Amino acid sequence: MPEDKSRPPQDRPWENGWKLDTSRTPGTRRLYLAGVLAVATIIACVAAIAATDNEVDAPSKTAKDEGSGLISFSSQPATTLPPEGESGLSPVSPTAGAPRQQGSTPTARVTASPKPPRSTPTKGTSPKPKPKPSATYRSVRSVNYPDRYWHVNDGYVALDPVRGSESREDSTFKQVKGLANSSCYSFTTHDGKYLRHRNFVLRADRNDGSSLFKQDATFCPRDSSYYSGAKMLESVNYPGYFLRHKNFVVRLERFEYSSLYLQDSSFRLVDGLA
Repeated sequence: MPEDKSRPPQDRPWENGWKLDTSRTPGTRRLYLAGVLAVATIIACVAAIAATDNEVDAPSKTAKDEGSGLISFSSQPATTLPPEGESGLSPVSPTAGAPRQQGSTPTARVTASPKPPRSTPTKGTSPKPKPKPSATYRSVRSVNYPDRYWHVNDGYVALDPVRGSESREDSTFKQVKGLANSSCYSFTTHDGKYLRHRNFVLRADRNDGSSLFKQDATFCPRDSSYYSGAKMLESVNYPGYFLRHKNFVVRLERFEYSSLYLQDSSFRLVDGLA
């Protein structure tokens, strides 16, 4: 087999006249290939970035008005839909300013919902006052003496016939909610006094604000079992005690199962005489 003499052994390169080629730097071909690959990679990245910029600028160019160059949102479909029903948020509307730069996002301003104007009273006219609830004025008439009514005389309540305008005024009372129980009644005179029992006699006194006074001046209506439509007035702090007239004086006495007691303790609350 012939011996390959084109290249001497690596350990004796100077034999047979063969010399080492020193005109080329070792590894030049590899460096060249690596440089070409790097340049190709850079070119591909630049091309990808340019393509991305073109995709971003494409929708922005369609948003310009051909005539004036202002932004027009009418050509762009909404990307999100508002929730159904009232959300409580203010509407968003685009600003009509200078054209935006390429690649920038459209600016928007929040406009508050218009509020209805407040009505101001006309000069020279005063606002109408709210109507006050009408007071209930009552006169208390006896059932077995229909011509006689409760009548304040010298601070006490008697059962008297009506004689004149002054008598009518003293026989008319304002019916209000009970001082000690709002489901019951209290009665006031035209001069602001309250009817209350004291020593078991009904009289007109000034309210001193005490708990005892509030109870003495509170009476709960009960339907009369003797007369249809008539009422019996029971004391709050003396249950089982009712107002009745005796010798034409209105008093507080314990209930009795007698026809006379039922007649004397039954009254009709009619419209005020005054």
